[in-house]
Amino acid sequence: MNLTRALGSVGGLTLASRLLGLVRDSLFARYVGASFASDAFLVAFRLPNMFRALFAEGAFSAAFIPMFNRKVADKDGAGLPAGVAFAQDALSVLLPILILMTVVLEVFAWPVTLLLSGRFHGVTHDQFAFAVQLSRFTIPYLMLISLVSLLGSILNSLHKFWVNAAAPILLNLTLIAALLFFHSHDPFETARNQAIAVSVSGVLQLLWLAWSCRASGVRLRPRMPRFNADVKQLLALIWPAAAGAGAVQINLLVSTALAASLLAHGSVTYIYMADRVNQLPLGLIGIGLGTVLLPLISRQLGGGEEAAAMETQNRGMELALLLTLPATVALVLCGQPIVAALFEHGKFDSGDSLRTAQALAAFSVGLPSYILVKVLTPGFYARSDTRTPVRYATISMGVNLILNLALIYPLQHMGPPLATALASTVNTFLLYRTLRKRGHFEPDARLRRRAWRLALAALAMGIVLWLLEGLLTPYTHGSWVVRTGAMVVLVGAGSVVYAIATFVLGAFTRDDLAFLRRRRAA
Repeated sequence: MNLTRALGSVGGLTLASRLLGLVRDSLFARYVGASFASDAFLVAFRLPNMFRALFAEGAFSAAFIPMFNRKVADKDGAGLPAGVAFAQDALSVLLPILILMTVVLEVFAWPVTLLLSGRFHGVTHDQFAFAVQLSRFTIPYLMLISLVSLLGSILNSLHKFWVNAAAPILLNLTLIAALLFFHSHDPFETARNQAIAVSVSGVLQLLWLAWSCRASGVRLRPRMPRFNADVKQLLALIWPAAAGAGAVQINLLVSTALAASLLAHGSVTYIYMADRVNQLPLGLIGIGLGTVLLPLISRQLGGGEEAAAMETQNRGMELALLLTLPATVALVLCGQPIVAALFEHGKFDSGDSLRTAQALAAFSVGLPSYILVKVLTPGFYARSDTRTPVRYATISMGVNLILNLALIYPLQHMGPPLATALASTVNTFLLYRTLRKRGHFEPDARLRRRAWRLALAALAMGIVLWLLEGLLTPYTHGSWVVRTGAMVVLVGAGSVVYAIATFVLGAFTRDDLAFLRRRRAA
């Protein structure tokens, strides 16, 4: 399987989803602004959003895919039917658990919302009741997205990456439709309609994945739960993987709760909007790499191809640095014009843009770490080691909590994002060091030669963007066409300078370009 082509397929669709997400957030900023109504919805959306990241993009696939692949590849087994039987066993056990979890969360929505928000800062009883109501509307999404992750993991194992990568597009399209057709002059009513749309999108994603599985010859029929050896192993792997893969999401949850309870209204929205922009390169690069690397490395290790697995991980890290370093520099230096062009209209004013850009710069410091975690953790999961990542994730979460408490008052809305970024850096360092100590990863000569050259190319691009920022900022407040044009010029200029710098410095060569062309043609 071509790593670059597979990443392009997954990354391209994930990028499309992230772009639609920015459209959704831009409309949300227009109709709701940065207020208690927006904070209440974003807190209600945080838990299902975290489940999506943990299960659809992390824990379930990390535990399920290697086991499914081993069933399919077992020469003494029945191939795909054996994998499908295992998936049916998993579904039969998980479905009752998910239904029970949904009912419990609906009943206890009040304390759940309290935990997520710290009861917000200075709200009335009626305002908090509104936030609880929004949570009840979004809670069913947790069950739906978990079922989606099961079906999506099967399709990823069959190398049909694009189908699962396209599913989040339905979430954004549903929320966009709700904003366009069901918005109100009352921001509270608009926020309520958004919460309902979240669960509607979960139904649509589940139908899409179920139809795609049937088209691929996979039909799952729930039966009486059976806790056989395979299911017990799967459950034993999921929960550690959830903490290991979801350190960033759990850190964001802590940051959101602290911001809601300790900072002024609007702070949760600033942090959320900044995270959404930060998620654009993360979605294009990190999620795509994580999705592609895990099944590929698990198949290589299953076939005894240790050298091939090492090569795959080296190239994955190289791709991560190639794409991540310029994104980091751009978001740190040019956050304000980017945020202004995307969100500054309607109820979202220039002060909101400035504070969101400050939070974005703090988040972006950790962007390489967020993505390298996606590259490094498959080296553990493919070997069925979910305990080491969870141990380091726990350390990371402790660091995040300490830094949040230390930074939130002096830095206000910048404190929680910076704490999250630094905690992720700690997690990345621990994962990298352990893989090297175990002999499971060693940077090859090509990676060592190119890494520092890529960093220099990104800095050269940053200088050009810094010079252009002042010229383009006035155009980020005009019409939609003018704002889009300013962003096209900014992104285009940065991309051209970075591409030239990588060739001049030898970080990317003509031989690489010819190799990619041959791969694409093949």
